[in-house]
Amino acid sequence: MDKIYINDLEVYGYHGVYDAEKKLGQRFLISVEIETDLRTAATHDDLDATINYGALCHELEHVFLEEKINLIESITLKLADYILLNYEVAKAVRVKIKKPWAPIGKPVDYVAVEMERKWHKAYIAFGSNMGNREENINEAKRLIEESQITKIIKTSTLIETEPWGYTNQDHFLNGVWEVETLLQPGELMTFLLEIEHKLKRERVIKWGPRTLDLDILLYDEMVSNDSHIIIPHPRMHQRLFVLEPLNEIAPYALHPLLNKRVFELKEELESMQ
Repeated sequence: MDKIYINDLEVYGYHGVYDAEKKLGQRFLISVEIETDLRTAATHDDLDATINYGALCHELEHVFLEEKINLIESITLKLADYILLNYEVAKAVRVKIKKPWAPIGKPVDYVAVEMERKWHKAYIAFGSNMGNREENINEAKRLIEESQITKIIKTSTLIETEPWGYTNQDHFLNGVWEVETLLQPGELMTFLLEIEHKLKRERVIKWGPRTLDLDILLYDEMVSNDSHIIIPHPRMHQRLFVLEPLNEIAPYALHPLLNKRVFELKEELESMQ
């Protein structure tokens, strides 16, 4: 991946834990490394196909000075997210902020924080079998896209399916979204649980009726056994109502544990039924 660099942009700012830092201010040095594809810009000599680093420097200074913040960790994250949210061609970013005048009472060149952020690809299964099912799904979609830090790239066709596990309930509307997100897996899971809660999801019966069910199926090529979120979803390869819509939008997505494509998992499951 190609890169654009901005090194040691000097800004006089008012960030710090101590009151004096917020009143008197101090020097900060901002460095940025952006991963992007520069081929189109280079081939056509087209500024519109790349990032105008002169304009970006002014924007970073403006964002940096908008408010007074205690931690340079917080302002580093703010700048990284700003770049990714405002420049579609930016796929990943590394931001480093140096604080040469940090009041630590020791002779150092500077203290610094460096942070990397990038867009991650995930697949989210959704289902509803209570109330207005399609309205529930559309409201969840609206809440996701409203967040900005997670955006829906593809949506499968909605399919009506019989309940799985606990069968004494109404049929579901199911589907899958492909999303890009700045959230880590645990953060994404928490975000989805909050959406379920807003739509009055109640976990009374395992696999029981619900206004909305949101599950992370795949996240990049990650394998995780975290208690909060297991990736890949441990039962996705056993559920045709998951594999059918997933196959529609991502047939060649790879299951990182089974080392099989989605279309292969679907064909295997269909052959057993």
